[in-house]
Amino acid sequence: MRPRSLALAAAIAVLPLTAVSLGVSTAQAATPNASPRVALPNTVNPAVAHSEKKGDVPAAQQISVSVSLKLRDTDALDRFLTAVTTPGAPEYGHYLTPEQFTARFGPTQAAVDQVRTYLAQQGLTVSDVSANRQVVNARGTAAQVSQAFGTHESSYLDPQLQRAFFANDAAASIPSDLASVVQGVSGLDNHAVRKNRLATPNSVTPNTASASPSGMAPAQYTGAYNLNKTGADGTGTTVALWEFDGYQSSNLTTYDSQYGLSGPAVSTVSVDGANYDSAPGQGQGEVELDSEIVRGAAPKATQLVYEAPNSDQGEIDMANKIVTDNRVSVVSISWGSCEPDTTAASMTAVDNAFKQAAAQGISIFSASGDDGSRDCTRSTSGSGVKAVDFPASSPHQTGVGGTNLKVSSGNAYSSESAWSTAGGGVSTVFAKPSWQTGTGVSGTMRTVPDVSSNADPQSGFAIYTAGAWQVYGGTSAAAPLWSGYAAQFNQKAKAAGQAVLGEASPRLYSVANGSGYGSAFHDVTTGANQDFSAKAGYDQVTGWGSPVADALTTALLGGGTTPPSGGCTAAQLVANGGFESGTASPWTASSGVVSNSSSEAAHSGSWKAWLDGYGSTHTDTLSQTVSIPAGCTSAKLTFWLHVDTAETGSTVYDKLTVQANSTTLATYSNVDAATGYVQRTLDLTSFAGQTVTIKFTGTEDSSQQTSFVIDDVALNVG
Repeated sequence: MRPRSLALAAAIAVLPLTAVSLGVSTAQAATPNASPRVALPNTVNPAVAHSEKKGDVPAAQQISVSVSLKLRDTDALDRFLTAVTTPGAPEYGHYLTPEQFTARFGPTQAAVDQVRTYLAQQGLTVSDVSANRQVVNARGTAAQVSQAFGTHESSYLDPQLQRAFFANDAAASIPSDLASVVQGVSGLDNHAVRKNRLATPNSVTPNTASASPSGMAPAQYTGAYNLNKTGADGTGTTVALWEFDGYQSSNLTTYDSQYGLSGPAVSTVSVDGANYDSAPGQGQGEVELDSEIVRGAAPKATQLVYEAPNSDQGEIDMANKIVTDNRVSVVSISWGSCEPDTTAASMTAVDNAFKQAAAQGISIFSASGDDGSRDCTRSTSGSGVKAVDFPASSPHQTGVGGTNLKVSSGNAYSSESAWSTAGGGVSTVFAKPSWQTGTGVSGTMRTVPDVSSNADPQSGFAIYTAGAWQVYGGTSAAAPLWSGYAAQFNQKAKAAGQAVLGEASPRLYSVANGSGYGSAFHDVTTGANQDFSAKAGYDQVTGWGSPVADALTTALLGGGTTPPSGGCTAAQLVANGGFESGTASPWTASSGVVSNSSSEAAHSGSWKAWLDGYGSTHTDTLSQTVSIPAGCTSAKLTFWLHVDTAETGSTVYDKLTVQANSTTLATYSNVDAATGYVQRTLDLTSFAGQTVTIKFTGTEDSSQQTSFVIDDVALNVG
């Protein structure tokens, strides 16, 4: 995979790569485990079919692999992802925490243990398991890996790229009893190394590094796209930069000083031990471009630069670390590879993490590529293949195409045309998602891009990198610009009491298919890449076009989290009110609150919510957010409560408080102790038309336990 930035008028340099040993080795183990096995599809790198086999990988050579585990209840997950971005749906804007996602949809701990046990039996060492249990990383010799996955590891030479690599000759396989939990395996080859596509900046005279900036400045692109009219600067938001190289803080500081920008210091988050900042490589310009464009668009946003090893395993681990860290609401991606030359198993593993990001309300913007509709031009398959770029082709992020932007002398929008090598086309891997409507493109597969912004190096950006000013373009400049916009939006949404943007594409397509399209987007109608032309509305070069940031923000906020007015269908709004799923989700609860302990009986079934009962100073909470339609004339919260206490007398020592948002509805205490359950009813009708967080808080003093046991919670509206 590669970063999506281009230097102005620069040539593409072929970079040297370290070759693996091409010598014939001691024979690898050829006979896999004798139990019945199941082949794992899409685990052979496509480059194998186009490359020259040179021999065996030495049997003792160390290889790292990532075993990806299947998500659970994927039909329910798909329904949730649709509902959480649909205004008026009870789930709208009610995003999950990483813990909730894992409990509800992630692989089980039993599945992880099963995979770990198998890998250990084959002699592999498990190095780590992702916090969301989606990936088990292991390391062993080529012989052990071959034994574990029924493969043979060979050395190859890619004649198109003139680089050596190792790969499995045929599809990996696993014992049949693992087939229900294992999604795929990555790391059986090292072909998909993400190489920097940033040309040497001073290799061509017009692009010679200079002491003063000459490209597009923040005032120009924020003025053209009305980013300076939203009333936001990214305050209180955090953006992740997805990187395979490093940066120098001094370059970022120089950029800020030049343009009078200030904001939180940029910091690095290491993935798998990677940290390039002490000696950035050829991708330094890419990382600094990403950071400086986000700074220009949303100067007060916090930036976290996630730096990972440049490998399938590094990319998968970075995706999962970002979602499990849950520190950001926006991710900017400027690295990618063409679909035909990327192992599908690895793409699926990354996309599964993107599903979690969508469920948690994290927006992802990915560069669509800089080789037009022939994305494999600089990789193995070559320019003869129509192809799109991954991860821009994932249906759980927003692919960003490229334009040539012209700005007036007053920094206003003048005109825009499609950039001739902006990535776009039709995915051969991912089906068309339900939200991708109104495009006028027939077929069942996802089309790319979704939106666009300035990317042509001829209208490129002034970037300070490696101690000098350069002019850079590429769709890797467009992705961070849209990410900066998302940071602005999230700030505005928070101020309006609404949810963050989350998975952006469903909401952007909703606006684009509405009457406000012409005011919220610049519809780019001229220009083309190799196979597709820009046109009115959606096209496969510029998507729906570039942002009119203030109008787009207004349109998106108009969706709001406030339920639609008028009408009220009788319904029960609380999910998992009896806790019988065995997990808290979609409740948010203190550890141990949702319990099936026999020490306190449930009102019905086996599970209940047990707050406090420790006999020492302690606080437990239990909460869930629901939306009450505006047309409802009745909203009754009911729950069964059992209070069990060791306190005596009529003095209140321990309390249970019930709240709707910040309003206290009722308070119960040790004085309300009874031998059984009592049903309580509270009126929430006054909250009609609002999004309400129902919260139970149990507080216990330093002595004598009081248990507040809650079950069968319901909120009936009509």
